[in-house]
Amino acid sequence: MDSIEKAIRNAFEKGDPENREFREKVYRAAFGALDRALKANPAMTVEAAIGRRKSLQAKITEIESEFMPAAPAVSLGQAGAAPAPDISLDGNGAASAPSVSIGTPAAGITPVVPDIMPDAVLPGGPPIAITEKRSRAERRAADRASARAERRRPYAAMFLAVTLLAMGGIGAWWAVQTGQFKSAAEIDTSVHNPPKQLESEDFSPTDAGPARPGEVDQSRNWITVFTPTDPTDVSAPGGTSAEVAKDDTGSFLRIRSGNTGSAIVFDVGRGVLEQIAGKHAVFDIIARAEDGKETQMAVDCNFGELGDCGRKRYLVGYQRGEYLFEMDVPDKEPGAAGTIAINSDLTKEGKAVDIYEIRVSVTE
Repeated sequence: MDSIEKAIRNAFEKGDPENREFREKVYRAAFGALDRALKANPAMTVEAAIGRRKSLQAKITEIESEFMPAAPAVSLGQAGAAPAPDISLDGNGAASAPSVSIGTPAAGITPVVPDIMPDAVLPGGPPIAITEKRSRAERRAADRASARAERRRPYAAMFLAVTLLAMGGIGAWWAVQTGQFKSAAEIDTSVHNPPKQLESEDFSPTDAGPARPGEVDQSRNWITVFTPTDPTDVSAPGGTSAEVAKDDTGSFLRIRSGNTGSAIVFDVGRGVLEQIAGKHAVFDIIARAEDGKETQMAVDCNFGELGDCGRKRYLVGYQRGEYLFEMDVPDKEPGAAGTIAINSDLTKEGKAVDIYEIRVSVTE
C-alpha cells in the first residue's frame, strides 16, 4: 500500500466511507494536498506534476471500485423452466421462427470518480496529509541549499559581531570626546581659588557703614553755602520767584522758575571757595518738589578762577532728598565769589522746588 492509498484509507476511518459525499470530500482533500506539495517543490516539472495527478486519479478510481454494487447472479433453475416458444405454421406448412428481442449487451461497470480540481478543502472534510517521494535530483538540490545556508550562517554571525563592536567603539570615542568620563574637577577649567581661612579681625560696631545712594555721611565736616534764615544771598530774576516758607518739615525757600525757564541764583562766598580750593568738593542740595508735583531740576555753577561744575539734572519728588554733585577744585586763589544757579522746572510749566539747604564738604 503506497502513501497516497494509506492516507486516503486513514481518512476513511474518521468518517463513514459508505457515504458517497464523505468519500468525495476525502478525494478533494487528497487533490488539495497534492497540489500544495507540487507548489512547494519548485524543482517539479509540469510533466512530473501531471503524472502525479494521474497516479492519484488512478488510485482513487481503484479505491472507488470497491464501493460499487456487484452485478446480480443468474439463476439456472428459472432458465430451464421457461415455457417453450410458441411455433406456428405459415400457409406453406413451414414453421416460423419465434421473435427474439435481444437487448443492448451490458457494458462493464466502471466506478465513477469525479475529476476534482484541487480547490480548498470543503468545510467538515477530514484533513489528509500525503507525503510525496522526492526524486534523487530533488533531494540533492535541497541538500545543496541547506549546505549553502549552513555555510552562510557563520559569516552572518561574524558580520553582526563586527558591526556591534564598531558601534561600541564609536560610542566610546564620542563619550571620551565629549568628556563623559571626566570628573567634576576635571570639567571645571576655572582658576582654583585657595581655601578660605577665617581669621580674627578687629570690628567696631560703632563705625558707620557706607552711605546709601542719595544720602551722605552726616559725620563729614560740612560748610554751609545757603540756609533759608539768610535769603539775602539769593537773586530771583524777572519771571521767577523765591519765597521763604515753613511747615512741619522745617523752613525752606520755595523757588519757581516760571514759564521763562530762568534760574534762581545762590551766592557762594569767597571764603567758601578759599576752603575748597585744591581739594575734592562734594556739594549737597537738600530739596523737594512742591505739593507732590514731580519736576526736573537743573543745577549750574560758576566759581570764577576755580572753574565750573557743568550742568546737572535731577528728578525731584515730593519727599525731601539730597541731590549731590562732585568736582575737583583747582588749587588757585579765588578772585571773587561764585554762584550756583538752579532751574526748578526744565519743562517750563511753572513747577516749584523747596530748597532746605545747600552745603559742601571737602576731602584732600
